[in-house]
Amino acid sequence: MKATGIVRRIDDLGRVVIPKEIRRTMRIREGDPLEIYTDREGEVIFKKYSPIGELAQFAQQYAETLSKTCGLSVVICDRDAVIACAGVPRRDYADRKLTAEAERIIENRQLYSPAEGEALSVVEGGAQVGCLMPIITEGDIAGCVASVRTEEKSAVAPEIEAKLIQTAATFLGKQLES
Repeated sequence: MKATGIVRRIDDLGRVVIPKEIRRTMRIREGDPLEIYTDREGEVIFKKYSPIGELAQFAQQYAETLSKTCGLSVVICDRDAVIACAGVPRRDYADRKLTAEAERIIENRQLYSPAEGEALSVVEGGAQVGCLMPIITEGDIAGCVASVRTEEKSAVAPEIEAKLIQTAATFLGKQLES
């Protein structure tokens, strides 16, 4: 744990303000859920809560299935980082932060397919996105599912690829609701 040197008082309603610099650095947005931990030494720890993070193992299996059956390279992300990937080197994607462009696309809440000559990567230095669909659960954005282009030519038509990615995002969103 790293000390920041910042001290805040609890108000009469039990609230503590998390400084703007820390929120910006940790990518905490207004409305983001935080999980609260305590330990025996009296420490209180706030951690960003990722609902899709609870489905990480399931998401990994889903990504592997899409990759094996359809030949797609797939990444599944929460709002901040990649939580599952298949068809791409795990070390290049796992737990890596999303690019600002990917975050912006996710905020649009609709399927993204790059226009001719347009390039978007989910993570810095990653392959170009084939298509990307936000995962929406109970009206909130939980993350996204994206196909990425590798050196190999995709065996799936772009329209089918988009439908597969949309289906995966919708399915994962429904899993979070139940």
